[in-house]
Amino acid sequence: MNRIVLKRDLAASTRLMEVENPVLASKVKPGQFMIVMADETGERVPMTAADWDASRGTVTMVFLEVGASTKKLGLLAEGEELYHMVGPLGNSTEVENFGNVVIVGGGVGIATAYPVARAMKEAGNHVASVIGARSSDKLIFREEVRSVSDDFRIATDDGSEGSKGFVSDVLREMLQSGTKVDKVFTVGPTVMMKAVADTTQPFGVKTVASLNPIMLCGMGMCGGCRVRVGGVVRFACVDGPDFDAGQVDFRELLLRLSQYRAEEARAMQLFQQRMAS
Repeated sequence: MNRIVLKRDLAASTRLMEVENPVLASKVKPGQFMIVMADETGERVPMTAADWDASRGTVTMVFLEVGASTKKLGLLAEGEELYHMVGPLGNSTEVENFGNVVIVGGGVGIATAYPVARAMKEAGNHVASVIGARSSDKLIFREEVRSVSDDFRIATDDGSEGSKGFVSDVLREMLQSGTKVDKVFTVGPTVMMKAVADTTQPFGVKTVASLNPIMLCGMGMCGGCRVRVGGVVRFACVDGPDFDAGQVDFRELLLRLSQYRAEEARAMQLFQQRMAS
């Protein structure tokens, strides 16, 4: 149980792990996440499912090594086992035949967007997907997302692939051109999701943002994922992670994301010291 059956690099510091967990693989749905621990002293890390295979009993997660806990996770090799993995947690993404759906994913969030795009396509929607990253070498899951999209577009900050600029720029061009859009789903860096929400609001397009970047304990106990939605305090891990993007107080949310910066830096320093000794 929790054995790593596949590990590969997708981009710089971006890892994919396929983990054996038949129970989780048989129950998980698009948008849901699991909690993983690299070892018994490791932090509980929420990971949104990027894919799963019930017949093989495996679930796939994609993560960026940015802190001590994800660095530690990245040190595990194929054949080794995660100390702990539990799920699925959170509410699954609402999937039905809305009509014309646009999926907007950025950075590591593209992996989270993929199963949503796939489910939307299977539900009969016309799916347009827009994925983006800072540069071409940081783009992941291109072919996976393309395979479930009727319209597939790429944006990179530096213009090294697709349109130069942000995913929100591509989305704005689609809306301004008169393209009929019934619903938008977005997942990625918080500042990107805010830009998507700001873009769709003037057009009155229902937009859902997956707020998985702010989750900590994943069970609603620590309170670290508090977010104000429509003036009401909600918890991303138990009430979400999907919320009406137009109702999310992104300004407050962005401030909260920097709340543990000092502790994160200290944890990384201690990790590097242990690795060097």
